[in-house]
Amino acid sequence: MKTDNSFFERMEEFKYLGTTLTDQNSIPEEIKSRLKSGNACYHLVQNLLSSSLLSKSLKLRYTELILLDVLYECGTWSLKLREEHRLRVFENMVLRRIFGPKRDEVTGDWGKLQNEELNDMYSSPNIVWVIKSRRMRWAGHVACVGESRGVYRVLVGNTKGKRPLGRPRHRWEDHIKIDFQKVGYGG
Repeated sequence: MKTDNSFFERMEEFKYLGTTLTDQNSIPEEIKSRLKSGNACYHLVQNLLSSSLLSKSLKLRYTELILLDVLYECGTWSLKLREEHRLRVFENMVLRRIFGPKRDEVTGDWGKLQNEELNDMYSSPNIVWVIKSRRMRWAGHVACVGESRGVYRVLVGNTKGKRPLGRPRHRWEDHIKIDFQKVGYGG
C-alpha cells in the first residue's frame, strides 16, 4: 500500500505501543488481552484489596491503576454489548473485593453486593462510560488536526473492496455519533 510516497507492508496482526492491531480490527481480541493484563494486575494486589488495614479510598486508588491498564488505548475501541458486559463484570469483580460482603441485618447472613449496591457505593463513573468519554475526546482531537493529516484520512477514509454479506458492523465513527447523541450534542 502506498501513501504519501511511502510504502507499507500489509500485515494481518502486529503489536504497536502495547496494542494488538489486526486487519479485521478485532476489538474482542484486544479487550481479551487487556482484561488478561488487568487480571494479572488484580491478582498482584488482591491481598491488599481485601485487607482491613487499608482504607477504602486507598483501595480505590489501586483499582484506578488496574483500570488504567485495562483501558489503555480504549478511545479507539468500538464496543459491542458483549464487550461492554465483560468489562463491567471485571470492574464489579474488583469492586466486590474492595467493598467486601454485606451482612443482612435481619438474618445476619453474609452475601455478595448486588450491582446496584456497588454502583451506589462507587462514586466514579463506570468503565463503559469512561471508554465512551475517551472515545469522544479522541474524536475531538482527530477533528482538530485537519484533513491533511494521516490520522484524519485513516479515520474518515473508505476502504476499497467488497463488503461481506450481512448487516454492516458498527464502525468507530458510528459509535461516536451514538455517544454524542446520548450526551445531547447535535453537531
